[in-house]
Amino acid sequence: MSSAAAIARELGCDPTTCAHLGALWGKSRGKAGGTTNLLMSHLFDTAAVAEAIWDHFLAPATKDLVGRISGGRGREFFAWICGIHDCGKATPAFQVIDAVEARRVRTAGLTWSPAVKPGMGWRHDKAGAKLLMDRLSEAGWSQENIDWVWPLVAGHHGLFPPIGTIVRSRHAQSDAQGRGVEWLRVQRAVVEVFTCAQGFDGLAAVEPVASPTRAEQLHLSGLVVMADWIASNEQIFVGIDDLDAVSVKSARVRAATAWRTLRLHGGWGCLIAPEGDVVATRFGRPARDFQFDVMARARAMSAPGLLVIEAPMGEGKTEAALSAAEILAARFGADGVFVGMPTQATCDPMFTRVRSWVRQVSPGLEDRVVLLHGKRSFNAEWKLMLNPPKGDPEDWYDGVGEDQYGMSGGSDCSEERSGPSEWLLGRLRGLLAPVVVGTIDQLLYAATNTKHVMLRMAGLVGKVMILDEVHAADVYMSQFLHEALRWLGQARVPVILLSATLAPDQRRSLVEAYLTGGRNGVRTPLPDITQPTGYPSTTTACLRGDDPEVVVTSSKGWRLSQPVVVQVLQETPRDTFVEDETRFDDLAQLVTLLEDRLAAGGCALVIRNDVVRAQNTYTELREHFHDDVWLLHGRLAVEPRAQRTRQCLDLLGPPGDDGLDRPRRMILVATQLAEQSFDVDVDLLVSDLAPIDLLLQRIGRLHRHDRGDRPEPVSTPTVVITGFAMPTVDAPRFLSSSEFIYGRYVLLRTADLVLAAADNDGWSVPDSVPALVDAVYSEHEAIRTRWPEDEQAARAEWDRDERERAEKAGVFLLSAPHEWTEPTLQGLSYAHTQGTHDQTRLDALVRDGDESVEVVILRHGTHGYSSYRGVRLGMHGELGPELLDDVMAGTVRLPASLTTVALGALVSLPEWNRHPWLKYVRALVLHDDRTPVALGTRLVSYDRDLGLVALREA
Repeated sequence: MSSAAAIARELGCDPTTCAHLGALWGKSRGKAGGTTNLLMSHLFDTAAVAEAIWDHFLAPATKDLVGRISGGRGREFFAWICGIHDCGKATPAFQVIDAVEARRVRTAGLTWSPAVKPGMGWRHDKAGAKLLMDRLSEAGWSQENIDWVWPLVAGHHGLFPPIGTIVRSRHAQSDAQGRGVEWLRVQRAVVEVFTCAQGFDGLAAVEPVASPTRAEQLHLSGLVVMADWIASNEQIFVGIDDLDAVSVKSARVRAATAWRTLRLHGGWGCLIAPEGDVVATRFGRPARDFQFDVMARARAMSAPGLLVIEAPMGEGKTEAALSAAEILAARFGADGVFVGMPTQATCDPMFTRVRSWVRQVSPGLEDRVVLLHGKRSFNAEWKLMLNPPKGDPEDWYDGVGEDQYGMSGGSDCSEERSGPSEWLLGRLRGLLAPVVVGTIDQLLYAATNTKHVMLRMAGLVGKVMILDEVHAADVYMSQFLHEALRWLGQARVPVILLSATLAPDQRRSLVEAYLTGGRNGVRTPLPDITQPTGYPSTTTACLRGDDPEVVVTSSKGWRLSQPVVVQVLQETPRDTFVEDETRFDDLAQLVTLLEDRLAAGGCALVIRNDVVRAQNTYTELREHFHDDVWLLHGRLAVEPRAQRTRQCLDLLGPPGDDGLDRPRRMILVATQLAEQSFDVDVDLLVSDLAPIDLLLQRIGRLHRHDRGDRPEPVSTPTVVITGFAMPTVDAPRFLSSSEFIYGRYVLLRTADLVLAAADNDGWSVPDSVPALVDAVYSEHEAIRTRWPEDEQAARAEWDRDERERAEKAGVFLLSAPHEWTEPTLQGLSYAHTQGTHDQTRLDALVRDGDESVEVVILRHGTHGYSSYRGVRLGMHGELGPELLDDVMAGTVRLPASLTTVALGALVSLPEWNRHPWLKYVRALVLHDDRTPVALGTRLVSYDRDLGLVALREA
């Protein structure tokens, strides 16, 4: 194949223009392996990488999309759209950045005025957008096509500028952009030579025949960034400074080497639609009626859409969802799945289940499943998949930018290793893996106005989404979930939502968000969504053309509904006026209850709504029940938390062949960690009052599995509700922490149901679940509790709080309602949320709560530092790579009340500043003698039983 120089000559470029083309640099020698990489070389490299992405990575649905908009030339168009991204480097504003390289350009005859200086604010992404607009207009492209293509160039460093910042910028017509005939000729040559090298007769031949939706444009933009980042690996793409040596052939050789070195793979490709009972095929047992219904609905959808599965705990929602995902992937060209879980703790067991399922669907792909959450390094299965990575994954792509928009680094990642591609383990890239299990936050981040959001969307489109426990999303979090559903609906991504049950208004809002996206932001008048006539139920929603198609079905549950006795253990409130909170610290009644109910043995779960209450309860119960008492909460260091979680699941999980005996007596004291995707089976449940849907989730741990040997006192499923007090006349008093977390209004309505159940026959679970949830959350329910005045006041406060929280979230959403119908990406997220490179801030962005800080616990004494495990470090904290796990095992999250003081007072150790994995870690240094240390107004210590303890100073 011809070199870039030969193509230029064939196109009629004069020798001067050819010389200029051979002088323009794209990567300086310091960031291209020691040799200048010409601009044309980087464009060719990026296009060749794009071809590899097309051949080995893209989902069939994405290929179909690009083929459709390009008139059947999908591969060539995709390579062109990726490679053209850096055309703006053919401007003085960029060429002046490196003094050595600039001298070479000037020597070739391209000049600029002294006013053009580095850092003048005219970046090559904007310059490229202006340059490409002009060239496409010259070539006769329609304005509609120009308008959606130029933002892909302008946005390849993470933000999409408004068009006014480009065409009305004083730099656009100045020397910074390049004035004079010589600059115009070489800029035309850059675009024309590159275009012809990609197999097009000219720029006019590249013009698309259709426009993708805005969400599809965002997906393409992320793939452009992916191609650019891979082509910026200076170890593989060493600079080429001779235009005669730049060719499509050599670029393809380099791209193939990069692909092998980085070990990148797509997913399962084109699946054959599975027939019959997919549950039986993949999981080894016949599908239940409900699971058959889910599979039938997935097969009946006329287009990619939303599938909402509502079923009680233990019904087999996960197996149904994975089976439906396989059907939808085969039907609509998805190449993998994203499974979003509510918490990090729930991700780990799901990771195991998804890998086992993937092994059945596409053998070998299970070793490329990515676990995506901040504590994955402590997951034993994940660690077995990986060899310890060397260096910092952020450091392999130093050549991405020649200015502040690049990345840092420079180590080789080519060493043979198992598991997913190490390239995918770096920041922002995890969702690009074909199969991902992570927290739902990973999806919600794609709905935020943050930098490089296109990479997140690129990782979601082309997959089937499975989101578990969606009922747990509060009004703040729901704004991001709805925004994500709008974008996914517009991108025609199949989405499966799982929930124990949803309130009618919640179900409707989820369906409306997805269909509104599918209609390009036009709010869709929905047909009446029929209330499910039974439980479990399935709701499917998609668009047949522009018309919404919503189908609701119900099916027979697997297990018979069983009566659950509801009892109330009223507590005596104690007002702590210093902290302005209500606490219930008299635990004598709880001790008596447990002594009575567990006299003949049995396993109890005691769920508290805050960590301090759980710690106090554990301490008191240990005095009476000794080693039978366990504690699990979110302020344990990651290692003991993971170990205890695993032990609890083993001891209290389903009967199996693992040889572990169920304890004769066990009391697990836990926080909300135990309410979601926590497969334990207890004989007795004691729970602080929580909103009805969460309370029912907790009840799902009660008599969860069939056992014929439960002691007589706990042979009947019983939940004992704590955490509130009933005055003789007034409305209930709740824990301050409960009101802070959940709001008084929902607690009042739930308390009314609890008291009614305690006075009567309890609840029938799961049959009563939909009606109970509806009774608390229905917008159409009038004031209904026995405390009408208090409820009315609480409702007014609730409405105000919900409105304020929704407005608060709205500031951070990827797009505002008035932007939903915008046809292109221009201006999207340009006024982005700052500081979200910090994971703590990003976490707080999508979950309404004060930012909390993670720290690593160290001990310090006369012999220097030691890790949480007690392993001795160097006198100043020095450590070798073999001790990294020992140090990170002591990671713990501080209470949100300590965030401000921790951000100011806690830093990394000086010896860690050059360590790739520890340089951003904050150390909480405790005394060897276990005495507390002062942190703000708190005395902080770490107890191996209790976890992190933060007491207010006397």
